[in-house]
Amino acid sequence: MRPISLDELEGFRDALLELCIGVDFSDYDPIDLCGTGGDGKNTFNISTLSSFVVAGAGIPVAKHGNYGVSSSCGSSNVLEFLGVKFTTDKDFLSRTMDTLNIAILHAPLFHPAMKFVAPLRRELGVKTFFNMLGPMVNPCFPKKQVVGVFNLELARIYSYLYQRRGDCEYSIIYDFGGFDEVSLTQGVKVFSKDKEFIFDPTDHFSKISEEDIKGGDSVEESAKIFLQILKGEGTKAQNDVVFSNSGLAIATAKKVSLEEGICIARESLESGKALRVLERLQKLSISKIQ
Repeated sequence: MRPISLDELEGFRDALLELCIGVDFSDYDPIDLCGTGGDGKNTFNISTLSSFVVAGAGIPVAKHGNYGVSSSCGSSNVLEFLGVKFTTDKDFLSRTMDTLNIAILHAPLFHPAMKFVAPLRRELGVKTFFNMLGPMVNPCFPKKQVVGVFNLELARIYSYLYQRRGDCEYSIIYDFGGFDEVSLTQGVKVFSKDKEFIFDPTDHFSKISEEDIKGGDSVEESAKIFLQILKGEGTKAQNDVVFSNSGLAIATAKKVSLEEGICIARESLESGKALRVLERLQKLSISKIQ
């Protein structure tokens, strides 16, 4: 019912990381793409789609995600529907990282303490400080992150906390349209380790409307949109939003310009590389279940 303080957020983060089941991906130096959720916009699964585009570009991704709480379909909902296996098995996760450049880290498995909180979050159905914590408690402690937040005050808190860490390359996104990702409906404020800047969508893409990037009303519908975009059947607006978010992640991970990051992202999606990452992950998941 009131804004969280910086010290409170840092304390909750440290407590959850202390209690989590950790996984060591330091040899891969992965990036995580994650929004806080809680923006109430019900977009399609932009950061999850972008994660597959980044992995398709050959950049390791440790995707930390969860079921939707304040949205109709979270990252884990759509991936589970598509047959992706959630596990804490480090051999399996290392295999997917070795062969596909991606590991899916389903938050409830790695944060057992959260099982006491999840039912209450679902019952409340509104954003809480746990939305703010999600991107900060990836159990592999990645040193590269792209984080979308739902208000400017939180973006500044995140920036301060990541600066205080000192060992992290990051881009913290606040979209002026109130989205927790680059929406291309408005300008975007980006906080990084070295600078702050405004990302104007008209510099690279056409401006779009909120309706252009709406998500599905069910998990099935959301998964259908997800697959359509990966298969190259998305609308121009959907593709451009994925290019902008994954391009920013690639620029953060590889320390290249945003223009180059977007170019690499476009090639990953249009060549089918991003789709092949999902298809191979589905096959590995089937063999894991059997």
